[in-house]
Amino acid sequence: MSNLLDQVNPELLRTYAFWSVILVAKMLLMSLFTTMTRIRKMAFINPEDVKSISPKLKPKVDDPDVERVRRAHRNDLENILPFFVVAFLYLLTNPDPWLATQLIRAAAAGRIVHSLVYAVMPVPQPARLFSFGVTLLVTVYMIVQCALYFM
Repeated sequence: MSNLLDQVNPELLRTYAFWSVILVAKMLLMSLFTTMTRIRKMAFINPEDVKSISPKLKPKVDDPDVERVRRAHRNDLENILPFFVVAFLYLLTNPDPWLATQLIRAAAAGRIVHSLVYAVMPVPQPARLFSFGVTLLVTVYMIVQCALYFM
């Protein structure tokens, strides 16, 4: 395995690692944002959570604001985790460093903007579609490049 990593451009690996850390931090912040939204809206799903706050509260599973944040977080999990794998494999194909750097940055920016326009400050479509599409297109491009290289 170390032979494979020796073939990866160190600057590209550093770029990948940096933006991966940023995206992991963003996903963790989405978990905290879900919790903060539940507290703000008093929309707790578990009976033991509700009882610890007030015996008069009832579990609430369908708060639209909480659900919006949860959907954004789930969308992150469905898109960022595959991106991590594919982007790492893409680095093994000896890509053009400038292009690979721009692709990684674009994918990360797309996911950050997606969370902002979907969960933090909802913006009408097509803002969410465009931000989702950026990361999707980058990931698909990397998949194709990997498939051609490893074929």
